[in-house]
Amino acid sequence: MKVTHVNEVFRSLYNNKAYIYLAPGRINLIGEHTDYNDGFVLPAAIDKHVTYGLKENGLNKYRFHAIDLEESFEVEVGKLYYSDKGWPNYLMGVIDQLNKAGYEIPGFDCVVTSDIPIGAGLSSSAALEAGLATGLNDIYDLNVQKLDLVKLSQKAENEFVGVNCGIMDQFASVYGKSGHVFRLDCRSLEFEYFPLILNGNSIILVDTKVKHSLGSSEYNTRRQECEQGVKLVAEENEGVRSLRDVSREMLEAERDRIDPVVYKRCDYVVGEIERVQEACKDLLAGRIFDFGKKMYETHDGLSNDYEVSCEELDFLVDFTKDNPDVLGSRMMGGGFGGCTISIIKEAVLPSFKEEVASAFLARFGHLPLFYEVKIDDGVRRYPD
Repeated sequence: MKVTHVNEVFRSLYNNKAYIYLAPGRINLIGEHTDYNDGFVLPAAIDKHVTYGLKENGLNKYRFHAIDLEESFEVEVGKLYYSDKGWPNYLMGVIDQLNKAGYEIPGFDCVVTSDIPIGAGLSSSAALEAGLATGLNDIYDLNVQKLDLVKLSQKAENEFVGVNCGIMDQFASVYGKSGHVFRLDCRSLEFEYFPLILNGNSIILVDTKVKHSLGSSEYNTRRQECEQGVKLVAEENEGVRSLRDVSREMLEAERDRIDPVVYKRCDYVVGEIERVQEACKDLLAGRIFDFGKKMYETHDGLSNDYEVSCEELDFLVDFTKDNPDVLGSRMMGGGFGGCTISIIKEAVLPSFKEEVASAFLARFGHLPLFYEVKIDDGVRRYPD
C-alpha cells in the first residue's frame, strides 16, 4: 500500500513519522474547451492519487523526496528558486503563493509518490499542488479557505512553474466527492454536485500514448478564434463578453460576417456549453444512456468542428460506436493525443480491452494503456 511505503521512506530519510495526505487526479466527463470561454465543465476526482508524507522539521529548509524518481531536493526557507529538475517547482510554487498571501511557512519534510499516470491528461500536476497546499494549511493551522487553496494552487502553476492552466484541475482535486461529478461555472466558480449512478457500468480511459506536437500552438489558435467570434457578435449584442453569453440564434444571425472556420469553432463551444447543462439534467433523472449519447456528440464536435482530435483518438471512439455495451465515448482534454473516456458495462471490460488493444496495435503499431477509474473524494488527510 502506498501509504505504508510513504511512511517507511519518510522514516528512513528523516527519522520521523509523517502526516499522510491523498490528492486525487481528475477526469472531465463533458464540457471540453469551454473553460476559457467562461462556460461550464463537469469534472470529478478519481481514485488515483498523489500520496504525500509531510512533517515539520524544525530546520530552516524544505526537504523534498520524489519516490518514483528516486530524487531528492532541498532549499532554504526564503530562498526559493526555479529548479531544472522540474518536479520541485510545483511544490515550491505553492510555498511561494502562501508567502505572497502573507503566510510564513517554516521548514518541513515532504515525501511524495503518485499512481496518477503522467501525460495522460489526469492532472497529476494539479494534484501535486492541491495536495501540498491542503497539507500545509492543515499542519500549520493557516485557516485558508478551500477556494483560496484552489486559487493559489492554480497560481503556483501559472506563475512559478510557468504553465497557463485553467482552474478546473485544482478545483476537482480539492472539491471532489465520491459518487458525484460537479458542474463548475468557470466564470463565477459556483458549483453543484450531481450523482453519477452508473448502474453496473464503469468508466475506462484508453491512453493513446501519443501527444502530437501541434497541440500547444493549436490550443492558442483556438482561443484566438473564439475571441474573434465573440468580438463580431458583441458588435451587435450588448453584454457579450465571451462565448458563454452567446446563443445559437446570436451566432447564426452573424454567420455571414464570421469566417467559416471561426464560426465552426464558436458553434461547437456554444453547443457544448448547452450540452453540459442538458447532461446534468440527464444525471438528475438517472438517464445514463442519454448522458452517454452526449459524450459522442461532444467528440463529434471536437473532431469535426473544433478540430482538436487526431487519428488515434477518432479510431478509439469509432471502435466503440457499434458496441451496445458502450454507452458513450469521447476524447478527453486538450486534444491531439492523450486519452479517450468511455462508459461501458463492467462485465465486458476484459474482452473490450483485448479487442481494443488488438485493433489499435494492428493500426498504429503500439499498444494503448487502460485505466479503470472510480469517482473519489477530494484531497484529504489519511487517518493516523
